[in-house]
Amino acid sequence: MSEPTPSADASTRQPEPAVVEAAPIPGVLAEPAVLSLDTGLRARILATLDRPLIVGFAATLGVLLALLIGGAMLSISTILVYIVLALFLALGLDPIVRMLERHNVKRGAGIGIVFGAFALLMVAFLVFVLPPVIAQIVQFFVELPKAVEEIPQSDWFLGLPAEWQVGLGAALDQLALSLSDPAFLAAIGGGVLAVGAGIVAAISGGFIVVALTLYFLASLTAMKGALYALAPARNRPKLSDLTERITGSVGSALIGGVILSSINAVVVFGLHWVIGLPFAALMAVIAFVITLIPLFGSVIFWILASIVALFSSPQQALIFFIAYLVYIQIESYVVSPRVMNKAIEIPAALVLIAALVGGTLLGVLGVLIALPITASILLIIREVVVPKQDLKI
Repeated sequence: MSEPTPSADASTRQPEPAVVEAAPIPGVLAEPAVLSLDTGLRARILATLDRPLIVGFAATLGVLLALLIGGAMLSISTILVYIVLALFLALGLDPIVRMLERHNVKRGAGIGIVFGAFALLMVAFLVFVLPPVIAQIVQFFVELPKAVEEIPQSDWFLGLPAEWQVGLGAALDQLALSLSDPAFLAAIGGGVLAVGAGIVAAISGGFIVVALTLYFLASLTAMKGALYALAPARNRPKLSDLTERITGSVGSALIGGVILSSINAVVVFGLHWVIGLPFAALMAVIAFVITLIPLFGSVIFWILASIVALFSSPQQALIFFIAYLVYIQIESYVVSPRVMNKAIEIPAALVLIAALVGGTLLGVLGVLIALPITASILLIIREVVVPKQDLKI
């Protein structure tokens, strides 16, 4: 019996090649999965880039939109300054209101008490301080040329070496010539008019700031609650704690800075009155403004006031120089630690940089808010950024 003949299909069927998986090469990692954009989205982006007219038009629209927003922000810059000032005033007054609340005073009544005391202080300043300051400013510019002319005949000038007298005399002659120049007097007059216009604008803007401060102070708790609601529920306790620490630090820094400047003004007024130096009220106001600059404000005023005192008498200037230097030491080691005990410590270099930047951008207001803003940024870096970086290994 014959053997069965295999079918044609079976005879022509080729054996399937065995699939051999390549063994992984030691030391070589598998290729990572490449994260790419969706194919359709990538195609649309490439198609758009192939049309330079559309890309240029879109870029032009973006630039125009940025310029429009910048112009709008510039046009309302004064209003933004009012808002920022009112917000910082509210944060500065909030610790006082909370202190009154801890003594069983309702928040509305506490706000009324704080603003009533502030209004009394402003009335006292306008009635008792501002008139002599204005009179002394006029007196200073009237007597300055005469004081410069009398310096070469003074005993201390005649006691200087001959070469010093020649150099200093030439400088004084140039200064006297500048003071008698009509162009210089016109510039001073224009500056006085500008200051007057600025005072009028400040008074009108002050009412807006007071109204905004009242609103912010009354609704500060609700504003914080709205901010907390924007964060996920798991992050709200941390955000609440950080916000309370920042606002508390801002309030302490603002109140502490104003208190230290006020003490400086009182000390300067007392020293001028005891020593017999002129322009006591004017120098006290200047001291209040300059010493708002933290750490370095007192040193700046110390040098400036000592130079101004030289026009009256070298002996009086020396007494003021030593007396105010003693006060600076007392302020640094006794007064300031007690007043600024709740404020965040900031490196001295950052204090100076913040004061310079704030003063350049917003003047006295910028100097006043530079320290609290810097303290807030440092607190955020220490409490948020640094812990996240510590978790990365």
